[in-house]
Amino acid sequence: MSKLTVDSLNPAVRNVQYAVRGELAIKAEEYRVKLQKNLANRELPFSQVISSNIGNPQQKGLNQPPLTFVRQVAALMEYRQLKNLAPHVFPRDVIARADELWEEIGSIGAYSHSQGVPLIRKHVAEFIQERDGHPAYPEHIFLTGGASAGVSLLISLLISEPGKTGILIPIPQYPLYTATLAQYSGVPVPYYLDETKGWSTSANEIRSLLETIRQEGKTLPRALVIINPGNPTGALLDRPTQDAIVELCDDYNLVLLADEVYQSNLHHPDTHPFTSFKKVVVESRRDVQLVSFHSISKGVFGECGRRGGYFECTNIGEEVIAMMYKMVSVGLCPPLQGQIGVDCLVRPPKQGDESYALWKKETDTTHKVLAQRTSQMVEALNAVEGVNCVDSPGALYLYPKIELSSKAIAAAKAAGKEPDAFYALALLDATGICVVPGSGFGQKEGEFHYRLTCLCPGVGEYVGKLVNFHQEFSKKYPKA
Repeated sequence: MSKLTVDSLNPAVRNVQYAVRGELAIKAEEYRVKLQKNLANRELPFSQVISSNIGNPQQKGLNQPPLTFVRQVAALMEYRQLKNLAPHVFPRDVIARADELWEEIGSIGAYSHSQGVPLIRKHVAEFIQERDGHPAYPEHIFLTGGASAGVSLLISLLISEPGKTGILIPIPQYPLYTATLAQYSGVPVPYYLDETKGWSTSANEIRSLLETIRQEGKTLPRALVIINPGNPTGALLDRPTQDAIVELCDDYNLVLLADEVYQSNLHHPDTHPFTSFKKVVVESRRDVQLVSFHSISKGVFGECGRRGGYFECTNIGEEVIAMMYKMVSVGLCPPLQGQIGVDCLVRPPKQGDESYALWKKETDTTHKVLAQRTSQMVEALNAVEGVNCVDSPGALYLYPKIELSSKAIAAAKAAGKEPDAFYALALLDATGICVVPGSGFGQKEGEFHYRLTCLCPGVGEYVGKLVNFHQEFSKKYPKA
């Protein structure tokens, strides 16, 4: 056998691309290290790197504060002696929660049930039932190391014919889906969201796409991915659209994969509420197979590094669930602190609990800040010639469209880059702001976008840099 080289690796692995932590993020990290080593005599035209490329709320520079309740429960589970060493530090409801979990779990240094701690899965089922008004069952719920682990598991199970099995994914999409499909030799089947209608999803257009595939004699896709609220768009589906999607999945026997990790990131909950696909499927009385994903990484939790999430199976046969259990058993169990985070997610303090007032203040403040930043950024970006940004009712991102001249496109081609990647690299070099080019998410031919988070503090200065850069870039590469 020859020595290990890139060319000798699994070709499916070589095909994996993940734009969120790609070239831009690597270069941003190089700049960050350079700044740390040369603070007294900076060579760069900026004093800090702003990582707007990923929804990572608690990272340095974004600094979304963690929720006190979550950290206190985690602390008592991590180091039980704190209960006696600092008896007056922890509220009574925090101590009671930790005692209950300790009685069930014991040390978090031990493996748990491979599907997740039974008591926590019971609490997840109760959360879902309270949210939707319909029963949920702990045996149909899997706790996972973040929602991404659940998505990876489901896609690996769905690809029955490598190189042939297709999965419908939205464009633009979160690169997790194309990366995971590449890893398991699945075929991405894109359907396009309508930017002119607030990045809306059209069940009729997906239906037309499926009919075209059928008429061409090709194998129909196995599943349909819906990201709601959307990533990177922030779009939120209304109930009629969800009803139409469920009907579509029933008609074409598609497994519905509902990525709902941003369900609590709602900027206008009174006018733009979230409805779960579990609720829609149950009320449709259709036998649509559904897997719904949620996570502690988003919302106001922002506990990305704990790697906690879950998925729920609806209308999935017991033999398939047994196969899922077999596969998660290979990994032994999800991280215990992530599972504890899930318990805090689905069982926050209630009114009357000692921790409730602080929890309410912290969560309300974060929701308000995110909504204000989003609104301010949309307004500022839309005031710039050559930039158009759809307002986002949910999630943590904006996805502005940028107009690039033929000169800019030619310069990008000469540099061997996609035009929006060329633009994003220039933005990073000039301002220290790291975004993700739209080519990493997918977009229509001849259109250019970038995704940025709404998490950055000092939003006035931050957006001002984006605006000034676009104006200078347009001067450098003017329209013919």
